[in-house]
Amino acid sequence: MIDILQQRLDSYRAANLVEEEQATKEIIQEIALYALWRGGFFEVAAFQGGTSLRILHGLSRFSEDLDFMLKQPDSTFDWSIYLVRLLICFEEFGLRSEALPKGRMEQRIRKAVIKDNSVISQLNLSFYQGHAEQKINIKLEIDVEPPADSGFAYSYLDFPTDYEVCHQDLSSNFALKLHALLCRPFLKGRDWFDFGWYIKRGVAPNLPHLKNALVQYGPWQGQDDLTVDSNWLEITIQENIDSINWKEAIADVERFLKPVELESLRLWSKRFFSKKLQTLVLALEKR
Repeated sequence: MIDILQQRLDSYRAANLVEEEQATKEIIQEIALYALWRGGFFEVAAFQGGTSLRILHGLSRFSEDLDFMLKQPDSTFDWSIYLVRLLICFEEFGLRSEALPKGRMEQRIRKAVIKDNSVISQLNLSFYQGHAEQKINIKLEIDVEPPADSGFAYSYLDFPTDYEVCHQDLSSNFALKLHALLCRPFLKGRDWFDFGWYIKRGVAPNLPHLKNALVQYGPWQGQDDLTVDSNWLEITIQENIDSINWKEAIADVERFLKPVELESLRLWSKRFFSKKLQTLVLALEKR
């Protein structure tokens, strides 16, 4: 079965060490998604976040983690049973991995990690020069109390074989990206790269879902009378744009991009993203 993984790696045509490492991690991510589907995970959960955009919609940046949300809140959710099933599947592909829950059961975001030190020694890597026991870590996170009013969709993937993934629709995923932009306590340039990607794709955010997320967590927590419309978004996101150190934002995202995309980062500025915001506002007002 390792031949399947090698063929997948070769298809990436990695041009340097960073691209090869990212490709190897993404292969493990895809095997994990397949294993979770086979274990019944997508009957209760949906794929969301940056890696879902990368794998399902062709987002042109690498994303490190696998993020999920429950379709319905369930404070008793436990990763353990799904991780057992995941490891059984991994073994079929020649991967001798560990998969462990992390953190406390009472946390809203339940975490787990996959650690693998077997794939590097089995694949024919062109640029890798480290030691064979080096571990690749893939983090998994799931929101067990997700905000209401998300939309869901289903997509079919064909690596390592055909399977189905339940995921947030793009409108709802965009809503949670805006929540991250407005509520994350630190700057993450990847958020702004994704912001531009959604707008380029003409995606309008799911505003009821965004409002529920804002009221649930962040500076607007508990403000049930909050009005989230195009005017509110324009004012609030512009305030965020005005406050950002764009050099720091660029430094965060550039390691996740291919060389051909790096040149456009020179455009990142208050003026550039203000224009993006206006495009979003006009689209919302036309709805």
